[in-house]
Amino acid sequence: MTVGAVLAPVPAQAQAPAATGAPPTVEERRLDLAVPQEILRRSGFDGVAPEFARELRGVRSYRQAERLVAREGGALWRRAVDRAQGRGPAGGDLSRDDDRPLYWARLGMTRELRGWEPGFGLSAGRRAALLDGLERASRGQDSLAYGSGSGYKRILLTGFDPFTLDRDIRISNPSGATALALDGTWISTAAGPARIETAVFPVRWADFAAGTVERTLRPVLPKVDLFTTVSQGRVGRIDIERFNGAWRGGFPDNENVSRTETVPVSDPSSQPQWTSTTLPYGAIVAARTGPFPVYDHTSVTEIPVGGAGPVVREAGPSAGSVARAGGGGDYLSNEIAYRATLLRDRLGLAIPGGHVHTPVLQFGPDNADPSTGSITDPEFVRNRGEIVGQVRAIVTTAAASPTPPLP
Repeated sequence: MTVGAVLAPVPAQAQAPAATGAPPTVEERRLDLAVPQEILRRSGFDGVAPEFARELRGVRSYRQAERLVAREGGALWRRAVDRAQGRGPAGGDLSRDDDRPLYWARLGMTRELRGWEPGFGLSAGRRAALLDGLERASRGQDSLAYGSGSGYKRILLTGFDPFTLDRDIRISNPSGATALALDGTWISTAAGPARIETAVFPVRWADFAAGTVERTLRPVLPKVDLFTTVSQGRVGRIDIERFNGAWRGGFPDNENVSRTETVPVSDPSSQPQWTSTTLPYGAIVAARTGPFPVYDHTSVTEIPVGGAGPVVREAGPSAGSVARAGGGGDYLSNEIAYRATLLRDRLGLAIPGGHVHTPVLQFGPDNADPSTGSITDPEFVRNRGEIVGQVRAIVTTAAASPTPPLP
């Protein structure tokens, strides 16, 4: 993203008092722990936040700040994608496919921006807008583009940040690693070539309630031939989630915030309790896509009509039931699938789309204890590579298969 001409600074006598920078968030405060610092150092991303802070010190206007945020946020995303795809120097000894340097470097940048006290007036609202711009640019959310060519399919894939960091701060998210590995890549399918574009989303309830999924996907969904949201799910298996529920179960997010409520969406009067995948789950399950077993996962938790409490229903939701968990649970994995497929339906799009739950990414058995373990090991790297490769194969299979009928 090119930076244009910078607006002249506001004369000193016309400046509003500078706003006091905000304190770091829960996520940002984890940055000072030893593991994040080691991940940044061993990937070469430890200089990202200090360089961004230096650039901020030279900013003299809000418009200049907007452009700096867009440029540096986009540069971080491209750097992480390039590293994952083998372009340029690795910058350290961490495996190139590691998604964690992007996560921690972004938090370093947002912490600098949150605490920044410029010499011109910066309201809380304008600071929030800058932070939002930095988030979007550094997650690939504002750079989803396929070009105007013909003769190929367009595929959209999304991933997530690492989460449950207070349980194990070393954690990586294979869905985020998959997004970095596949962004901008071409695949050959039985139906011809296809181009994949990707983005990564935060593990924060508030961002989803504010519409980050819809804002990112609405402009691009009508242009694609297939989409899949991806997240980390169960140990040792991949699930194609058949049904998604309109319920938040309250598990704490990366800010340690809980939400237990109906998924908040626009026009709640027309909000369904359930949405369904249109991914070709039968073809995906039948294909030989990799080492992990793949399941057409139909189980949900519901309150049936006339029922007194939640029950598990293996064959999917019954007519008129109230959602308490989709196949993908009641956390943000389920919610992104629900939001993306609801958006598909509200836009009237007859395209394949749904959610893929990857296996849990695990450290080697001798490296399982986060209090004594190292940040990487050969099994951890191999496991992540196998997951990324199998998701690529699943997408390849889906792109060449007909869309199944809705249940």
